[in-house]
Amino acid sequence: MAMFFDPFREFDRMADQLMDRQAPRLMPMDLYREGDHYVLSADLPGIDPGSVDIDVDGQLLTIRAQRTGRGGEGVKWITRERSTGSFLRQLNLGQGIDTEGITATYENGVMSVLIPISEKAKPRKIEVQQSGEGAQTLTQITS
Repeated sequence: MAMFFDPFREFDRMADQLMDRQAPRLMPMDLYREGDHYVLSADLPGIDPGSVDIDVDGQLLTIRAQRTGRGGEGVKWITRERSTGSFLRQLNLGQGIDTEGITATYENGVMSVLIPISEKAKPRKIEVQQSGEGAQTLTQITS
């Protein structure tokens, strides 16, 4: 098997070594609303779930994770493209979120965070009383 020299890959590797490799990296994620909750899915392949820290401070959701490299002293790397170090993602949740009800699961390298919408922010029906003939119902929609 022949290996070819790729000058661009080599340049990227050297640039990475020169730059601060301790800076947190962003993790790719998707965020969508489904019914009465939001779902955040973040790619964290090779991460030990025990290294993941998720916290909420006010309306700021922070996800931190750590990936350590394999191999110890005496290891001679042939190719090393998978980054190690810390990963960080922060989101401003805004109003109308039930921060006490946030849950997270980790499966097959994907961290899923379920973010419920608070009861106060959900649409509700308001009964309007009229004099004489009973009541009419209107729907108040909040977004």
